[in-house]
Amino acid sequence: MSVLVTGGAGYIGGHMVLALLDAGEQVVVLDNLSTGFRWAVPAEATFVEGDFGDEALVAKVLAEHGIDAIAHFAAKIVVPESVTDPLGYYLNNTAKARSLIACAVAAKIRHFIFSSTAAVYGEPSQNPVTEDVLLAPINPYGRSKLMVEWMLQDTVKAHDLSVVVLRYFNVAGADPQGRLGQSTPNATHLIKIAVQAALGHRNGMDVFGTDYPTPDGSCVRDYIQITDLVAAHMHALAYLRNGGESLTCNCGYGRGLSVLEIIEVVKAVSGVDFPVRLAGRRAGDPASLIAGADRVREVLGWQPKYQDVRGIVTQALDWERRLHNRGAAS
Repeated sequence: MSVLVTGGAGYIGGHMVLALLDAGEQVVVLDNLSTGFRWAVPAEATFVEGDFGDEALVAKVLAEHGIDAIAHFAAKIVVPESVTDPLGYYLNNTAKARSLIACAVAAKIRHFIFSSTAAVYGEPSQNPVTEDVLLAPINPYGRSKLMVEWMLQDTVKAHDLSVVVLRYFNVAGADPQGRLGQSTPNATHLIKIAVQAALGHRNGMDVFGTDYPTPDGSCVRDYIQITDLVAAHMHALAYLRNGGESLTCNCGYGRGLSVLEIIEVVKAVSGVDFPVRLAGRRAGDPASLIAGADRVREVLGWQPKYQDVRGIVTQALDWERRLHNRGAAS
């Protein structure tokens, strides 16, 4: 049997592909390469170029490759962009996901892992935030993901489908073996931007908002290393294959670091005091999001290995150098 990875030429999906191949799994990648890279897909995986919302194509892939599980990563993920283009986000993240789920049901796929987000919590009343609090996303990105969660919950009740929803906090770092990292030149991930500034690949960086109700006024986030995050997906796959019931888990470390703290770590690790410009808040950004991550440990048996933020930054710097040397992801 094979695992279908949508968005498997991208950052998180690409690391999932590596983990699956490392575990001896057969992998099929479906990606339209709008933000992913063909070179990021290992030769050992089967690559299909196309859109996960193309029901005819997805049905063909599911039938031809003996898929028993789907790991769905493909999505638009930029919060400010979702505020200016909400309909684009509801089309790509929500409507197309409905098509993918329908194909999974028609093909009798039993296992589905969904890449969700901490943005479904909005401005939580507590931090760390647990999976059972009131969901109140404050931007179209978070709403578009929550709608998919709802569709999956209803589908599980009506069909023979088991789902693990993983709500990511802030993903960072790169494969410790140096095989892959965040490769999108205009990515909005904080650590990516900061290491680009440290390496002179951009002229400094901006901090959006220094008047939040946090210790230093900048946003606080829970940064989870990419390989640790993907390990949670591998545990989720084993859990589903062993008959586990549908489940929703946060993926984070349960600790928060501010934007300004992360910048200081990047400066310390890189040895470069790059320019930092203070700007106003961006639309749709909550002040603080920290994961209550007991469930993923207790139910899935997940144990992180790469929690040191200096190590995460070092990985990101090393990958950015590799990427620059290969021609900035040509």
